[in-house]
Amino acid sequence: MKNRSWAFLAGGLLVALLLAGVVSNYASSHPDGLDSSLLKGCTVDADDNIVGGSCPAQQARDHELADSPLADYGVRGVRNSFVSTGLSGVLGVLVTFAIGAGGFWLLRRRGTTPTDGTTPTDGTTPTDGTNPTDGDTTTPADGDPATSGDVRRRADAAS
Repeated sequence: MKNRSWAFLAGGLLVALLLAGVVSNYASSHPDGLDSSLLKGCTVDADDNIVGGSCPAQQARDHELADSPLADYGVRGVRNSFVSTGLSGVLGVLVTFAIGAGGFWLLRRRGTTPTDGTTPTDGTTPTDGTNPTDGDTTTPADGDPATSGDVRRRADAAS
């Protein structure tokens, strides 16, 4: 990969880490659209606890992974909520980046030698003994076919 590509990738990862580690702490704690729609028909108190009415949110249960180390947008065991949320975001970005990079590494194209005698794209030469430039012609801008001068010189030198 070119140096520019590495710099772009590193810059993107750095921006994602900064957003996840710092900016995520300033996200709104108010319910989003889905939470709000699930609370329609219920009465809630200041802490968003349901105190009356009837709504789909009353059927909500804890997730099976509610006691996992990264549950509820934080890291269990870290007492400072700012650090806990930031660390959770950074770990999420790193895991996502590692999975994505691993997937791209597994699926990347590898140079192969073609079987039809054409010049491969990886810089190697064909294995069938033919020279792909023998007899090739180029067409200049005016449309007249012309034989490559390099091919003629090589043919003259070989004979």
